[in-house]
Amino acid sequence: MLRQSQQQKLLQKLSPQQIQLMKMLQIPTAHLEERIKEEIEENPALEYAEEDSDQNYDYDLDDSPENTTEDEVELTNDETEKIEIDDFLRQEDEGSYGSSDDYYSREQEQRSTPVRVENNFHDNLLGQLGMLELEENEQKIAMQIVGSIDDDGYLRRESSAIVDDLAFGHNIFTTTEEVDALIQKIQQQFDPPGVCARSLQECLLLQLHRMQPQSPEVSHAVTLIEKHFNEFTKKHYDKIQRYLSLDDETFKKVIHLIVKLNPKPGSAYTPVNKASSYIIPDFFIFNNNGNLELSLNSRNAPELRISEGYREMLKAYERGSKKDKRQREAVLFIKQKLDAAKWFIDAIKQRQHTLLQTMQAIMDFQREFFLSGDETNLRPMILKDIAAITGLDISTVSRVANSKYVQTEFGTYLLKYFFSESLQTDSGEEVSTREVKTILSNIIESENKRKPYSDEKLTEMLVQKGYNIARRTVAKYREQLNIPVARLRKEL
Repeated sequence: MLRQSQQQKLLQKLSPQQIQLMKMLQIPTAHLEERIKEEIEENPALEYAEEDSDQNYDYDLDDSPENTTEDEVELTNDETEKIEIDDFLRQEDEGSYGSSDDYYSREQEQRSTPVRVENNFHDNLLGQLGMLELEENEQKIAMQIVGSIDDDGYLRRESSAIVDDLAFGHNIFTTTEEVDALIQKIQQQFDPPGVCARSLQECLLLQLHRMQPQSPEVSHAVTLIEKHFNEFTKKHYDKIQRYLSLDDETFKKVIHLIVKLNPKPGSAYTPVNKASSYIIPDFFIFNNNGNLELSLNSRNAPELRISEGYREMLKAYERGSKKDKRQREAVLFIKQKLDAAKWFIDAIKQRQHTLLQTMQAIMDFQREFFLSGDETNLRPMILKDIAAITGLDISTVSRVANSKYVQTEFGTYLLKYFFSESLQTDSGEEVSTREVKTILSNIIESENKRKPYSDEKLTEMLVQKGYNIARRTVAKYREQLNIPVARLRKEL
């Protein structure tokens, strides 16, 4: 049975401007310039401010240029609707967000984002492909194989799948035998050794087979990878040594030979983490004789202003006496663009203010670390602490912390790095979990790799240092530090 009812609800919804402002806040400095370019392309009322131009624009009608006449805009007689444009024609000191010294010095040099030039891995493989003596049909098949190799240098697709790709995508009919033959040529002749392997085991074997001369250690290494690869990955060295019947010295040479092989042949051409290779700091912190000075990176934030041409259009419209519907619609469009441009400039200013406000609170909270660079001086700090200091919402602080970097004399850090929970010591003092992780990392780094410490032993050592911590917590911290278990840390 259908029923109609009337309900009254109180909901909190974000305006489009608030949503855009939150997105602007998340954008790191490295991508801000691109975002500004997109806005300028979409909004002709927004433009770059010239470096030598006066940033204080006069929007009053009386100060319009003398050569501006009513003829610039065709006007006809109709005043049934009046458009409020005074907001765009008044004197505004904030005509450009780049005019204020509160955010960064105007003398700071504007530079473009550095672009890293690197050799493309697949281009390198295609160059080697040209050295093979192949027929036209084989050349196309080989190009498909090379195109299927990932950035690590592995061929993740099955031969049958490559055959289907060629048939459906290029109308080339071949067989798995022909594809496998070309794969074998690439594996045997292409550099770096191990490329086009379909598994880690095959990759290591390809590198061992390419070694010259074939010493006894290489032969033993090939046997080990072919027959005892599973035991090798789990570091069951005692079992492997018994199976191969090798003395300690020879077995150690064999293991060291395998460890030196490259598990990712393509890594020499492709960065492991491209994002970390292009870090541009959003903040700079300088230690001036014990006084910490904070500045905002402005290299990717060019100065903006309202378009002079669009303001002149409104001035001409305001002076005219004849206004028809068509002219009002055109001016409404201009007003919308001016409104959007003004809001965008305000959003940039608000972004800068929020970033500096948040970073200032973090710098004051972690002052001891920024003075010394010692991780053990990091205080326990959570998002709620900074939100209480700045008066901002926790979600706003989180957006700033997750995507911004600060450059110090001790290195460049993601703001999220400075946030950590607390751990209580025997004396009742609260310390940062970052400090505990640093001590744990130092203990593991200095351990005897032939007899690495178990999680139970690590827990005992931390308790002896005064940290109340459980074994499962030690295991969690060890995993967060990307440190394997004791058995996998063992070395010969």
